[in-house]
Amino acid sequence: MTGTVTERIQTEITENPVMLYMKGTAMFPQCGFSARVVQILTHMGVPFKTANVLEDPALREGIKQFSNWPTVPQLYVKGEFVGGCDIVTEMFQSGELATMLTEKGVPHEAAA
Repeated sequence: MTGTVTERIQTEITENPVMLYMKGTAMFPQCGFSARVVQILTHMGVPFKTANVLEDPALREGIKQFSNWPTVPQLYVKGEFVGGCDIVTEMFQSGELATMLTEKGVPHEAAA
């Protein structure tokens, strides 16, 4: 069972340039931290895909093991684990997130 969850995560982060594992969906986030990351990505005009860990207990545990990171949300850009809400927020505020997206060739709007 664990193998399939790991394979699913690997496939999702490989096929989607920006992949967010979160509680809820982009339209209806179910925790403040997930909502914050969605807000940042949306504000930056970044196309992203989400997976709702609340719908799938195996995924909820699997993503924590996959990244060795204990909390959700988790953001991946081009297959690389970026971090959770605090890290993404700090990177957004410092301009580091925009730089990373540019370097990895992910379309986004310049921070206003």
